[in-house]
Amino acid sequence: MSKMEVKTSLLDNMIGVGDMVLLEPLSEETLIDNLRKRFSHNEIYTYIGSVVISMNPYRSLPIYTADKVEEYRNRNFYELSPHIYALSDEAYRSLRDQDKDQCILITGESGTGKTEASKLVMSYVAAVCGKGQEVNKVKEQLLQSNPVLEAFGNAKTVRNDNSSRFGKYMDIEFDFKGDPLGGVISNYLLEKSRVVKQPRGERNFHIFYQLLSGASEGMLKKLKLDQDFSKYNYLSLDSATVNGLDDAANFRTLRNAMQIVGFLEEEVHSVLELVAAVLKLGNIEFKPESRVNGFEESRIKDKNDLKEMCELLGIEQLVLERAFSFRTVEAKMEKVSTTLNVAQAYYARDALAKNLYSRMFSWLVNRINESIKAKTTARKKVMGVLDIYGFEIFEDNSFEQFIINYCNEKLQQIFIELTLCEEQEEYIREGIEWTNIAYFNNAIICDLIENNQNGILAMLDEECLRPGTVTDETFLDKLNIVCAEHQHFESRLSKNSKFLTDHSLPHNCFRIQHYAGKVLYRVEGFVDKNNDLLYRDLSQAMYKANHRLMKLLFPEGNPAKVNLKRPPTAGFQFKASVGTLMRNLQTKNPNYIRCIKPNDKKAARVFSESLVSHQVRYLGLMENVRVRRAGYAFRQAYEPCLERYKMLCKPTWPHWKDLARKGVEVLFKDLNIPEEEFSYGRSKIFIRNPRTLFFLEERRRQCLEDLATLIQKIYRGWKCRTHFLLLKKSQVVVAAWYRRYAQQQKYKKIKNSTIVVQSFIRGWKARKILRELKYQKRCKQAASTIAAYWHGMLARRELKRLKEEDRRKHAVAVIWAYWLGLKVRREYRKFFRANAGKKIYDFTIQKIIQKYFCDLKNTIPSMSPIDKSWPARPFQFLEGTHQHLRRIFHLWRGKQYRSHFTEEKKAIYEEKLEASKIFKDKKALYPGSVGQPFKGDYLEIDKNPKYQKLNIVLDEKLLLADVVNKVNRANGKGASRIFLLTKKNFVLADQKSGQVKASIPLPDLSSVSVSTHNDGFFALKLKQASASAAKGDFLLSSDRLIEIITKLHRTGAASGDREPITIDISDEFIVQFKQDKVCVKFIQGGSKNGNSVTCKRKNNRLLEVSVPSP
Repeated sequence: MSKMEVKTSLLDNMIGVGDMVLLEPLSEETLIDNLRKRFSHNEIYTYIGSVVISMNPYRSLPIYTADKVEEYRNRNFYELSPHIYALSDEAYRSLRDQDKDQCILITGESGTGKTEASKLVMSYVAAVCGKGQEVNKVKEQLLQSNPVLEAFGNAKTVRNDNSSRFGKYMDIEFDFKGDPLGGVISNYLLEKSRVVKQPRGERNFHIFYQLLSGASEGMLKKLKLDQDFSKYNYLSLDSATVNGLDDAANFRTLRNAMQIVGFLEEEVHSVLELVAAVLKLGNIEFKPESRVNGFEESRIKDKNDLKEMCELLGIEQLVLERAFSFRTVEAKMEKVSTTLNVAQAYYARDALAKNLYSRMFSWLVNRINESIKAKTTARKKVMGVLDIYGFEIFEDNSFEQFIINYCNEKLQQIFIELTLCEEQEEYIREGIEWTNIAYFNNAIICDLIENNQNGILAMLDEECLRPGTVTDETFLDKLNIVCAEHQHFESRLSKNSKFLTDHSLPHNCFRIQHYAGKVLYRVEGFVDKNNDLLYRDLSQAMYKANHRLMKLLFPEGNPAKVNLKRPPTAGFQFKASVGTLMRNLQTKNPNYIRCIKPNDKKAARVFSESLVSHQVRYLGLMENVRVRRAGYAFRQAYEPCLERYKMLCKPTWPHWKDLARKGVEVLFKDLNIPEEEFSYGRSKIFIRNPRTLFFLEERRRQCLEDLATLIQKIYRGWKCRTHFLLLKKSQVVVAAWYRRYAQQQKYKKIKNSTIVVQSFIRGWKARKILRELKYQKRCKQAASTIAAYWHGMLARRELKRLKEEDRRKHAVAVIWAYWLGLKVRREYRKFFRANAGKKIYDFTIQKIIQKYFCDLKNTIPSMSPIDKSWPARPFQFLEGTHQHLRRIFHLWRGKQYRSHFTEEKKAIYEEKLEASKIFKDKKALYPGSVGQPFKGDYLEIDKNPKYQKLNIVLDEKLLLADVVNKVNRANGKGASRIFLLTKKNFVLADQKSGQVKASIPLPDLSSVSVSTHNDGFFALKLKQASASAAKGDFLLSSDRLIEIITKLHRTGAASGDREPITIDISDEFIVQFKQDKVCVKFIQGGSKNGNSVTCKRKNNRLLEVSVPSP
């Protein structure tokens, strides 16, 4: 029997329990323990009947090879260990052989591996179906549609680096032979809000980062883009790069996939132009501008990005600019044009970006469908693969989570119905009596959401469509009235009194008890997200574009086909899509893959029991097991059952020649299994309790051990006999080979002796000739040596004679020189004695100074201005010079250091110098601020969308932005305020809402008062005659007091048209609060205050600040 013909079973070498229907005892703890045990042994797949449970391993496993595909091909579902290939093969063979349309439903929360599971299903089907040039082309197009949809529809989230942000359902169409003909893709609810805003730690859709990272410089130049992510407001920077994700390589994969699917080069470029336009759209910013009639109108700050976007889309700049400033409302025969304020302009910009991207994604799906659709009209078999969001429970759940969970409720409903239906059909088919199974029917929850009269979606649509003021609060009020008595709806403000004191339920939220648990939804944004309005002016502006896709994406913008009817809401569209999907699924045979992630850290070999338990509950796995076990826990066809257990009974072992059913009856009767523990179907045996199956397996294991012992005994006897015969035959062969070997060794010995004798004779003759040659050579060398010694003696004699002559001549020259020197010394002796001392002194001083400078050159200190070291003075008389050189070197070193300053760094040091002049030796807080750089904008006002209102107020450069505490004179407590400083004003705004509380011109500020202690309190005193004096002085506190007052003083000093601001440093000063004057007094606090500064009101005229002792 070949390797591929070896029959194995789900029950062989089982780690834990492969099919949890057989789990005994059954509880949530044993179910999770079974999953953990299998996961720790890299068994990531487990069955519940025909349902596959898939655990995400977060690493590559060698279980998806071509050999594995062949191993599971055309095998029974329970024949091998659990695997996604087993379910894929079962679905494909049912479709091919039984003409049953199939659907594979893949569910689970984000990060559980749903997308990878759908790829594995499609790759398996592609591997086992037919071959051929046309078939291979269709398979390649179906597989390559995934990278395209992932690039435009997937994003990095905190739970998953490649999370699908849309629901996908693909119908793969096959011919009668089971070869793929094409496919149709349906997409559901793209998360388009991600285009304009991403949660912290998450990214926008992959395509934006892939385009900027992988496109060539020429392409980026055509698209008017730059590789720097930070230049685009719509791109999150804290997670721009993801470990293990190569955006440049993925962009190349995307381009290749689009080419294989059938996109033309012009179409690819058009799509990338739209992506670039979305990035440019996010950089457009607005500012307020007052009109003559007093209304506020939005204007674009910098029109460069608008210009480039219009060039990409082929739109006139003035048309789009007007659409961002005005809105036209049409009612019957009237048109009303209103101006948009800044907030409305930003809403219009984001709405356009979301609609542009979502419509482009829908066009991509339709374009892929055109390429992969079947080219024939003949009847086709269909296999559907559904990859859709899992149930979502976040800390902050909004409209998106509400409709996602609604979809999962519908999927759970159809899952239970189809599972029960499948069980009932099998019982009827096998002639087994069917008993009704009690289970939780979540139809009541679905009705709460989708009821056309008083469902939540209907109430939301009604609220969106009714005239008058419509807000999220009015929508919640309506729910509180209509759904108050519903047992699965909870709200703090409903008529149901039991929730009035439930503090876990905020006032602006409602809670629904889903089948997976209770979920708290915040109503904020429900109405706007359901409306999803795009102003008609923007639609018409897009329709006027010359871009090839614009008229297809914005057909409602056609002025010739103006439709005054309100477009359907997002909830209505999604409800209709879900209804269509449910009807489609009910026409097919379902196959389920339930995906679970073992941990939130994306780490391999880590199993979080609490997280898995949560997913087991909301996936309804326990209920699924109970449904499967309600009748018979295990069923198997008669043939494999008899084949597996026939060794347990003598009549059936080793061969049974009658019908398999009769053999199973004989087997069970011989084993004395109670009749109530099993039933005979038409083609299967049904076992009620898992204990019975485990009893059979234990008996089989014991029997296999006995059979193994018998086989070992027979094998050992055969092995010994075979060994003896082999030894006997080997003895004859060894004897023959030994005789041959002995003769060969004797011949080799004689041959070696002859060779030795010959070598000795040849050596004696060679040595004799060598001796004669050496004697002749020595004679020649002796003659040459004697001649060389004779010639050397003659040369030495001649050299000695020449040296003697040279010595005589040199002696004469030396005597003559000494004589001349003597005469000169006698002549000039008197002059030399007169000036010798001074010359020797000057010479000595010169040498000392020369040595001093050389030593100084080698020991010169470093170029750091704070290095105070200097070489020691070598001589006392150089004291002045030594100190003067030290001062010159320090000045030169400081000049060199300052020459490297940038303008920004120079300004920082000037501020530090100014702070030193004001506070040094005057304020105890000052020394701690010396090492801290003055940053200025601590809140990043320009980048933080929370403070967009403040950006509108500020018309000039921001010098400082920080959070300070405004002290209340009534109780001495502080309230957080945002402190903004420009060249002309300082502004105080609310930290939470960003609303401006006070804006004071700097000329109205007369002085600033602070204490001498280590506290952050300071008073901003206003001029009595100024317009701002009515608000009174401001008593504030901040940890960055030194920086704030320094910048205030420098700003006042830099302006020539007003007096500089006075800084008053005193432990007691007066603050004018509107009409009353209050004294602020600073004292050293006792131990009761700890290390904190406290401010307390003593009376109406005194605030006392306790400062901890140093």
